[in-house]
Amino acid sequence: MAKVIAHSLFTEFDIDLFKAGKHFKLYEKFGAHAITLKGDKGIYFAVWAPTAKSVSVIGDFNYWNDKQHKLNVRWDAPGIWEGFIPHVENGMRYKFKIRSSNNNIISEKADPYAFSCENPPNTASIVHDVPSYSWKDKDWMSYRKDKNGLDKPYAVYEVHLGSWMRNTEDNSFLSYKDLANKLVAYLKKMHFTHVEFMPIMEYPYDPSWGYQLVGYFAPTSRFGSPQDFKFLIDKLHQNDIGVILDWVPSHFPSDDHGLGFFDGSHLYEHPDPRKGYHPDWKSLIFNYGRNEVRSFLISNAFFWLDKFHIDGLRVDAVASIVYLDYSREEGEWEPNEFGGNENLDAVSFLKELNQGIYKNFDGVQTMAEESTAFPMVSRSVSSGGLGFGMKWMMGWMHDTLQFFSKEPVHRKFHQNDITNSLNYAFTENFMLPLSHDEVVYGKKSLLNRMPGDEWQKFANLRLLYGFMLTHPGANLIFMGGEFGQSEEWNFSQSLDWHLLQYKPHNGMQQFVKEMNLLYKNTPALYEKAFSNEGFEWINYGDDENSVISFIRKGHDMINDVIVVCNFTSVIRKDYRIGLPHKGFLKQILNSDLKKYFGSGINSTKKIKIENIAWNGKAFSASITLPPLGILAFQIQ
Repeated sequence: MAKVIAHSLFTEFDIDLFKAGKHFKLYEKFGAHAITLKGDKGIYFAVWAPTAKSVSVIGDFNYWNDKQHKLNVRWDAPGIWEGFIPHVENGMRYKFKIRSSNNNIISEKADPYAFSCENPPNTASIVHDVPSYSWKDKDWMSYRKDKNGLDKPYAVYEVHLGSWMRNTEDNSFLSYKDLANKLVAYLKKMHFTHVEFMPIMEYPYDPSWGYQLVGYFAPTSRFGSPQDFKFLIDKLHQNDIGVILDWVPSHFPSDDHGLGFFDGSHLYEHPDPRKGYHPDWKSLIFNYGRNEVRSFLISNAFFWLDKFHIDGLRVDAVASIVYLDYSREEGEWEPNEFGGNENLDAVSFLKELNQGIYKNFDGVQTMAEESTAFPMVSRSVSSGGLGFGMKWMMGWMHDTLQFFSKEPVHRKFHQNDITNSLNYAFTENFMLPLSHDEVVYGKKSLLNRMPGDEWQKFANLRLLYGFMLTHPGANLIFMGGEFGQSEEWNFSQSLDWHLLQYKPHNGMQQFVKEMNLLYKNTPALYEKAFSNEGFEWINYGDDENSVISFIRKGHDMINDVIVVCNFTSVIRKDYRIGLPHKGFLKQILNSDLKKYFGSGINSTKKIKIENIAWNGKAFSASITLPPLGILAFQIQ
């Protein structure tokens, strides 16, 4: 095997941008890239290891011998080791063997920029000469900016690829190509507008669900190749389904082959454990103040949007990024220079991340999982915000599930739990999440968090979903919830699809399907989802009956939606609600229909609006409220 030949893909400008933290396409420079040099085909390797004494490429092509292929360090950019090795072929395994100048530590590291990795528990990187992919999503990409806008519907289906569905014969994973058929068809049938994948970047430990990732630029090999993953995304786009990736810049595991102590120094992680170690997850935290690390992270976000046509990034655990005292007791953290608890470097990083994404990629969105009252998360950087497109509404999720867990007879004492979210619903662009976190670790499935007998549990859950869909904001549901999965989510097995043979579960699935279709076809439910102009209370104070009613509004007032929720199991006849003008109420949603496993109360299609003032409005109508049900109407 030939020796390393001096070569570089870096220009002086690349070096300057990298050092300044402004190079956002490092995946075109670092890593392993197929090139032809003086007639020889091979691979150019480059890695950042500033405190290394020497760096060798070891792999299948040299019998993992660290003496044969030592990289050269750039004289003008100490820390960048690079070189061309002829005849290295696509599919060969490799690692970097790094000898540190600090205590002569020797480590074997996976390539941080590898496009492909071995299937865990193996840990080598794989040379992946990224072939050109013939995308067939031109139409989607041309109108994505419109489809993916904040005034468009977001009915998101959160998926863990390893456990949505498995092969029944041997419990093995479905491949990306299998999912391109089965999952895409299911999402289309169920009328979801977007799918959100829990982390698909390569991760070593299955029980981490992907949140302890190592291969930042590699789709996990559990389900196939990077090209196969592109095929899945392509199929989703061809069916008008947007793709959101769960992205984790908040922490990383300390596995020996990963980013931790990469070159014998705290290269990617902050050297101060008060900022560089996460006590909850026993993992390492990025040094957001180091320019080269910022370039690495923002380049990674750009990579998925650029090379994989991703439509949105849901950024995990933002609260743990922005607060110095997150999960730390007094004395375990140090205030910033102004005496506050904000991580100023991290705040600056998130602002730059969002600015870069929105400047360079039309029609994408970023979503923050941020669980505190940190201000202006989804407001523009220019106005002082973090610059995200949306923020997960964790307060709504907590209060709503707490309310629904109570026996209906007691709900009149806790009505504020269900109405409180409207006090702050428009302070951010909120997405309402019923995510995987709510169906694990002994919390029970959503169905079994509902009180009552079987009928009441399903009625409550339909009511919960109906309330979420008609509440201002976007919405997200975790896989299995749409058919009332009975057991907690188990990452190591398929969802319980066999439950669909039973009427309650089949009815639940039918309800969610038709509810999503109604949502997509009803502009009043999404056009002003993030504006107080899109919402008006009719009555939030009927605690005694545990009933709330409100109006959702779009650009066209004629098509406003009237929503009434009955949170008790009592049928309420002749219940009067105030209305803004004359006409007839046309029912467009009823969670109590028999086809949904409901009782069939109030299937009246048209109700006359009377000239009777009520709830502070000039007109009103008398309706019958089904037990544990939600009704929605439009005025004709």
